[in-house]
Amino acid sequence: MKKQTVFKGVATALITPTTETGIDFARFGRLIDWQIAQGVNALVICGTTGEGATLSQEEYEKAIRFSVQQVAGRVPVIAGAGSNNTQKAIAMTKFCCQTGADAILSVTPYYNKTTQRGLVAMYEAIADASSKPVIVYNVPSRTGVNIEPETYRELARHPRIVGIKEANGDLSKILQTMALVEDSLDLYSGNDDQTYPILAMGGKGVISVLSNVAPRATAEMCNRFFEGDWEGSRKLQYEFLPMISALFSEVNPIPVKAAMAKLGFCENRVRLPLVTMSPDKAQKLYDLMDQASYLHWED
Repeated sequence: MKKQTVFKGVATALITPTTETGIDFARFGRLIDWQIAQGVNALVICGTTGEGATLSQEEYEKAIRFSVQQVAGRVPVIAGAGSNNTQKAIAMTKFCCQTGADAILSVTPYYNKTTQRGLVAMYEAIADASSKPVIVYNVPSRTGVNIEPETYRELARHPRIVGIKEANGDLSKILQTMALVEDSLDLYSGNDDQTYPILAMGGKGVISVLSNVAPRATAEMCNRFFEGDWEGSRKLQYEFLPMISALFSEVNPIPVKAAMAKLGFCENRVRLPLVTMSPDKAQKLYDLMDQASYLHWED
């Protein structure tokens, strides 16, 4: 069953610029405009990288509403609306749909976890409540629960569950999933270092942390693949690996917030329980940013 494709290429898992008193909407707007001008294909708002978990409800709603208005239909807005409380996830999903988001990104339940049957029941309840396409987000390193290939086959039967952000890191399992769901779910890499392999499996692109810092270059990697320049795409994936490693040398979004502060798009600020990047690792990141030729594509 072929469904609506939300985007093809790169969706930036966007940071949320904050100050001591709240969201920095001036910088947020400038960041959104820059990302779109640099060629990204969609924006994910209030996901993990956007620190959705530590925004107040008022901040969350303002961030979604502001992003929809700022983007103004230029690219799809994908709203992070997951929770381990299914009723809260449903309420967030309804709000985002009513506010004008183009799609929902819904993470697996963390801490309380669940069984595979529970995952199906939860996602069906969320998708039933949604008027927009839903992308399932599987990141077991953070949530403690993994979606199995057979479970994806069950989820694929729902008409509004259209895609997977897969960050389980297990390429064999991902291949099994794609063999089961065929073209009924679009596959997106949730790990920047696996974008090229995911594309080679028939993936539609990546939901990326790297593209905060290097939107044009990350988009170019996908574009080259789609245009048949597989060698060029693969070489870019290799070239990005040191930067990707630095951006995940501490818990995301700690390093990418440091990187984006260096670029002037935010203060180097994260909310507890996260703390700012250790000075030695930050210096290594800054050195890489100074040396990476592909970052000059952004000028």
